[in-house]
Amino acid sequence: MDIEIKLIAVLVATLAGMMLGAFWYSPIAFGKAWMDSIGKTEEDLGSATGPMIGSVVACLVTAMSLAIVISLSGISDALGGAMLGGLIGLGIVFPALLSDSLFCGWGSKLLMIQSGYRVIYAIVMGAIIGGWPA
Repeated sequence: MDIEIKLIAVLVATLAGMMLGAFWYSPIAFGKAWMDSIGKTEEDLGSATGPMIGSVVACLVTAMSLAIVISLSGISDALGGAMLGGLIGLGIVFPALLSDSLFCGWGSKLLMIQSGYRVIYAIVMGAIIGGWPA
């Protein structure tokens, strides 16, 4: 069983995930609603350095994992990659966050913001990796 990892595609997908996050949690998208949902202000959050490093690592691990599953699945186009990303996002990531939300009492708004970002970035990453030329 051969696994072909397109490293440039993984890096581009990681960057796309981070760019989506920068938009998603910005004031023009869901930033204010997210802050309200977690009950914090920008001052409460402090330095973003640690969380940003963690987010880059999380995006990289997600992209690398998607690349492995895409390779094992034999997917070689953007639509197939996006569909696999959607399946993983909706079938694995969302239910895991739903369980956390139910036990932690996040509320539906925070659940949708958090899981929505991750489902969409899995779709975008899957499309990039799946559609990247060999």
